[in-house]
Amino acid sequence: MNRIMIIGVSAGVGKSTFARKLGEAIGINVYHLDSFYWKPNWVEAPKEEFVSAQKAIVKREKWIIEGNYTGTFPIRMDRADTIIYLELPLIMCLYRVAKRFFTHIGKTRADMGEGCKEKLDWAFIKFICTTYYNRKITMKERFQNLKETDPNKEIIILKSKQEIKAYIDRLTI
Repeated sequence: MNRIMIIGVSAGVGKSTFARKLGEAIGINVYHLDSFYWKPNWVEAPKEEFVSAQKAIVKREKWIIEGNYTGTFPIRMDRADTIIYLELPLIMCLYRVAKRFFTHIGKTRADMGEGCKEKLDWAFIKFICTTYYNRKITMKERFQNLKETDPNKEIIILKSKQEIKAYIDRLTI
């Protein structure tokens, strides 16, 4: 477990927190895709720049990259030896997104692009709600295909707070 891709069903599932804890537990640097994608004031980075940043990271011997950005999955997936997928219930994801907003009002989170103060709007909540169930189906299909095409890749699916905590606890003992 040297090149780890962390993805999740939705915003608020805990990818960033899990990645940070995993990185601390196993001593591998963590890279948050949001910090490469978002420029100050929520301006999207040019696609070439975002892709280039990921290509540079995956050349390294060890890394943890967290974030979905499905359009660039192949960059990470091809080099990852381990894929960790977090899938908590929709209501928990929504709760965590709201909690994150109220905890970081007026601040930029460490895992976010510089100058992107925490925000929450109806469009983001609607996006989470309307994509959640389709993402679950898509990810299940994607993992089935990946197991067939690359059976050596380790795929870890964690579906509850207890499973997530237990996984990190096993590594820190």
